[in-house]
Amino acid sequence: MNTQSISDQLAVLMRGCEQVYKPEELAQRLDQARREGRQLRIKLGLDPSAPDIHLGHTVVLRKMRQFQDLGHKAVLIIGDYTAMVGDPTGKSRTRPVLSADQVTVNAATYMEQAGKVLDTSPEKLEIRRNSEWLASLTFADVLRLAGKMTVARMLERDTFAKRYAAGVEIYIHEFLYPLMQGYDSVVVRADVELGGTDQTFNNLVGRDFQEDAGQPPQIVMIMPILVGLDGREKMSKSLGNYVGVTESAHDMFGKLMSVPDECMRNYFRVLTDLPEAEIGRICDPEQTHPMEAKKRLAEMVASAFHPCEVVEKARREWEQIHQKKAATGAFVVPADAPVQVVPSSRMTAAQLVVACAFSATNSEARRLILEGGIRLNGEVIRDPLMMVTLKEGDVLQRGKRVFRRLKPES
Repeated sequence: MNTQSISDQLAVLMRGCEQVYKPEELAQRLDQARREGRQLRIKLGLDPSAPDIHLGHTVVLRKMRQFQDLGHKAVLIIGDYTAMVGDPTGKSRTRPVLSADQVTVNAATYMEQAGKVLDTSPEKLEIRRNSEWLASLTFADVLRLAGKMTVARMLERDTFAKRYAAGVEIYIHEFLYPLMQGYDSVVVRADVELGGTDQTFNNLVGRDFQEDAGQPPQIVMIMPILVGLDGREKMSKSLGNYVGVTESAHDMFGKLMSVPDECMRNYFRVLTDLPEAEIGRICDPEQTHPMEAKKRLAEMVASAFHPCEVVEKARREWEQIHQKKAATGAFVVPADAPVQVVPSSRMTAAQLVVACAFSATNSEARRLILEGGIRLNGEVIRDPLMMVTLKEGDVLQRGKRVFRRLKPES
């Protein structure tokens, strides 16, 4: 077990938290675990509602890793059963229910990607699927769970309150979701549950259910939501404002260089272990130029998922493409830009965009072009119906970071 003082452990664990219910209980639980020579059980539930995770997910995963590094056990719950219900948290309407096959496929990639952050050794990580216990509940069991929660308490929840006031339907199965998540905590006997600010209600239900079951109530540690690259909305794949943990170092570095200046402090706090004083210095434009601050951020975050030499190469490429272009106006293509075979040397601009898999449909391709997001050999294409004549070595570019060297088949 870790030999750090309880106060030092608390300093590490409390950093970056939005809210803790309750800090004094956490201190007591850490002290008790040390005296008894046992590991605390740190619960995190992940519903595999999509096949990939992004940096927003890693905020809570990093906190879980800190507990592991202090000697405790992460209990990662793959919500394969709850995912088939759909968490209504933050949703303005009922979320589509996933099939069992979709959940299985998504869960497999979640586990592989979570391992990029967590210590996956058996003594530090326990993986459970909540179908283990939820699938076997009888209808009478569900009624007993439902009897522990009032409708008034459910309507205290911000999402439900807004939908109810707006006359938007709320289905009964959505009320069951927080009950299912709370029951998870009872089954795994969680000492601590981690979650984002949008999970506070669900996590606190776990405390209530544990007390009702005669267990010590879990400490709930709430982490801030990571704002996406647009600087406005929660990081989300559906909004396109995300950085995926499986992206190349080149793409990851380039995306992080687009983080708005006002969001950098938040990114440093929840995605790095830098001391607060150093974060303050880096994020102070009078002490560190914002461009250099972003490079530091991009390097540190990308290095958590890629070898340092690969990240350094990504940095050099970014500088070559963007800084030299800014200085000289030159069109610079990354050395490792992939070759894309296209079916013809003559086609419309929209057809070319689809052929390069920059969009799935012609309508999406037209939108990208009309928004000025597509360039051919450095020149913006404005007309989706414009016929383009291609030769081998031409370069199609989407946005600032995605390039394809073209090779026409005919």
